Amino acid sequence: MDKIILLGYMGCGKSTIADLLSKNIKIPYVDLDQYIEEKSNLTISALFEQYGEIYFRKLEHELFKELLDTPEPLIIGLGGGTPCYANNHELLKGENRQSIYLKASIDTLFNRLSSNKSKRPLIANKNDSELKEFIAVHLFERSYYYNQAQHVIVVDNRTVEETVSDVLAVLT
Repeated sequence: MDKIILLGYMGCGKSTIADLLSKNIKIPYVDLDQYIEEKSNLTISALFEQYGEIYFRKLEHELFKELLDTPEPLIIGLGGGTPCYANNHELLKGENRQSIYLKASIDTLFNRLSSNKSKRPLIANKNDSELKEFIAVHLFERSYYYNQAQHVIVVDNRTVEETVSDVLAVLT
């Protein structure tokens, strides 16, 4: 197995799950957003601000492909929107790739995101009802792309350790 790709909505636990998974199976974890920031020497917000979303999505696509083309095994955590643009959902399938959608309910996402909104510019200024609506609309719009993953793991009411066990079970 070459590449393990974790995807899902913000707050579903991609980074947390990837960190523990990486320690368990001794495969390095790369967060695509952090990789983009390192390669461009700009934050994601600065990229959006200075160059716009189209530029960002093109760069995101190119760097996702670059990670997929590296010879070494990797765990790749995608940004919440990555599968929805530039036909990235087509890259979830392929030889030596395992893609996993970490699926969380609206309530789970709301509970996780409402407590640290300030760290997420997309939702920082939303009240509770706006946040819940925002999550619901996004999940509806993105569900087709997220469901292109080879595996779907529900993270609701699961600990990080239980979710990592669920991931390991689908990888073997």
